[in-house]
Amino acid sequence: MHLAELNIGRLVAKADDPRVAEFIGALDRVNGLGMRMPGFVWMMQGSGAPGTGNTETKIGGDPRLVSNLTVWESVEALERFVWGTVHRQFYERRAEWFELLGERHLVMWHVPAGHRPSLEEGLARLEHLKTHGDSDHAFGWSHLPAARLYRERACTPIAAE
Repeated sequence: MHLAELNIGRLVAKADDPRVAEFIGALDRVNGLGMRMPGFVWMMQGSGAPGTGNTETKIGGDPRLVSNLTVWESVEALERFVWGTVHRQFYERRAEWFELLGERHLVMWHVPAGHRPSLEEGLARLEHLKTHGDSDHAFGWSHLPAARLYRERACTPIAAE
């Protein structure tokens, strides 16, 4: 089994606004690094212009609600990327570019090797997590005993996981 993760956020401004320019400008570099990491399997790609990440994939028609959907071989591989690369620096600064959602916005779940989850599947898992809490069907970092780096290096929480 592999590990799928969906993370959503609402930008403080549209993707072409100067207030989020630094974040948007770094998406290709950070995502490219993730795709080269050992244990990376797959990332949902958008159809937007270079330098826009997946910001054109709108959730509920909201141009500021953006998503990242990936699959990893293991929690350890995902953790190495999230907490052990430049990604962490951007994560630490997320309050500069994203609104505080006040609810869970990250969900993980296991998928068979070769499965590529859809955004709709990820959103359904997130809704399940919000409704039922951590379970084997949908969970956050704290549900994974092997999530060592999350426990050691996680940034100060500013919102639900």
